[in-house]
Amino acid sequence: MTTSTPARPQGPGRPKDMEKRAAILAAAKGLFIRNAFAGTSMDAIATDAGVSKLTVYSHFGDKDNLFREVIRARIHDLLPESLYAYDPRVDIGVTLLGIAQAHMRMDCEAENVGTIRAILSDCRQGNPRYGKLLWEEGPARTHHLMERLLQQAVDDGALEIPVVKTASVQFFSLIKGDLLLRRLFACDECPVAAAVEIEEMSRTGVDTFLRAYRPR
Repeated sequence: MTTSTPARPQGPGRPKDMEKRAAILAAAKGLFIRNAFAGTSMDAIATDAGVSKLTVYSHFGDKDNLFREVIRARIHDLLPESLYAYDPRVDIGVTLLGIAQAHMRMDCEAENVGTIRAILSDCRQGNPRYGKLLWEEGPARTHHLMERLLQQAVDDGALEIPVVKTASVQFFSLIKGDLLLRRLFACDECPVAAAVEIEEMSRTGVDTFLRAYRPR
């Protein structure tokens, strides 16, 4: 009499193919920029990515979630959480300058401006939820990280800020100027000379912020 070998339990399934996921994100980003959200179909994304539509849904569920992931991946690449890390060994002005320069460079990239234009087009057509997605993954996340950094600097005695939330808004208002608006209105294509403006706006904005909040 023979005994059968007990069946092994099934594993959780194959891990997602990260190359396909990256291809889908890249295809979706390009199509969202060119055609806005409403003009982009999951079929078109699948075709551009070289995968089946079922694969797109398997990775991302639906178009709203795919859009969120595109925005999230882009912003996390340009503005990683480590950018807002507080290090008491580093002068707070140096940390703030790095943040300012990263934000200014982001506002100068054609892909980012194209994404914002596409979302504004969707909002104009009555689809405000896509603008809300961008806000949640972009400015809302950024302000949360910035408020955490500023509070840590306050707790460490590097800054004196009565209302951290307000100071975060003031910081970004000081460093950004009107560069993004000029790009959105196609008044400035960010020539090489923009590097000078990025450096100047970042440095002077941080200097002004520190004059207000560095301990006397």
